[in-house]
Amino acid sequence: MRKALDRLYDLSGALAAAFLVAIFVIVLLQVGANLLDFLIAKTTGTPIGLVIPSYAEIAGFFLAAASFLALAHTFRHGAHIRVSLILQAMSDGKRRVANLLSCAAGAAMASYFTYYTWNLVIESIAFGDLSPGIIAVPLWIPQTTMAVGATVFSIAMLDTLVRLFIDGDDPACDIHSGGSE
Repeated sequence: MRKALDRLYDLSGALAAAFLVAIFVIVLLQVGANLLDFLIAKTTGTPIGLVIPSYAEIAGFFLAAASFLALAHTFRHGAHIRVSLILQAMSDGKRRVANLLSCAAGAAMASYFTYYTWNLVIESIAFGDLSPGIIAVPLWIPQTTMAVGATVFSIAMLDTLVRLFIDGDDPACDIHSGGSE
């Protein structure tokens, strides 16, 4: 089970990286189109209007996907911003309780967010919501990547909570090693 969960977190991180690469590609293509259009305008006197329709909106969808898909991978590798000054001053027992409480609160909030994100996807499908750009994208598509990322993050939070409860420790919560496993 441990290997399957770690693979899930790594897959989610890899998908996030792929979306970042996709942002780079789409923006690079638009910059190239702008440059080519500029050169054509200088040569012929008239730009031809090269543009990737809705590229900014699509890049925004990709950014949301990358951000949410990266949550679990980042969390499990201890790379989320964490204020550990107080934890370092605590005894091991108090630190364990503090980690359990904060992880339980985080798991509850992540699960709550996941539930309502999936509800948003369902409502967007039911109402046929479309993005307002030149290319009308059904909103459930980018919302689904957000919901999948939130779901994997919720699983990572619950996984960490269980590991903390059973083992008393979890590499993602290790304040001395920076959290990396």
